[in-house]
Amino acid sequence: MEKLSSFSLLCFLSLAILLHVQPISAVESPNSEPNKATDFIRTKCNATSYPELCYTSLSGFANAIKEDPARLAKVAIAVSLSKVKHMANYVANISRQADKGGNRRLASALDVCFEEFGGAVDGIRDSLRQMKRLGRPGQSQSLGFLISNVQTWMSGALTCQDTCTDALGEIDYDGPVKTDICDRVVKVYDVTSNALALVNSFAETVAAP
Repeated sequence: MEKLSSFSLLCFLSLAILLHVQPISAVESPNSEPNKATDFIRTKCNATSYPELCYTSLSGFANAIKEDPARLAKVAIAVSLSKVKHMANYVANISRQADKGGNRRLASALDVCFEEFGGAVDGIRDSLRQMKRLGRPGQSQSLGFLISNVQTWMSGALTCQDTCTDALGEIDYDGPVKTDICDRVVKVYDVTSNALALVNSFAETVAAP
């Protein structure tokens, strides 16, 4: 079996702890549960806007997800949070470079992006915390109310990313920095969009009679 990289292993273990699941043996039979889980992920991802991206970004966590739509939504949100946090840090570094380079309009747009991605991080982090509250003993708020909050915050995170793109689009500058940032924003946006779609799918299963 091909060895996992240390980074991949760290990501898997972090999500396993996050979701409070027990580790599963790495040796699986051809008809094992992880294969059922990957089929489950594929099916759910087919309903998202970017199904292949959805599958490739989540199938590595099949052992943690199993065939549980709530866990699938949690992992999707966690993956989105990681991408958005990385993007916020990247924009912060590029913004400092733009400041030093004297491109004030680009620097100003990147400042907007940094602020918006900071807001997106907050919203997605709150969404993940809310998802972890589902089914907790003593939870007084309704399941529908909790999921509605998640949907609102994840939608807000997408709006933040749109605002960054709009800010960059308004400046009269078509250099490589702008192109690079816009391309990266699109990729992060797609991951977040998929996460929201999976949250919506989970909400539908909860609302079903």
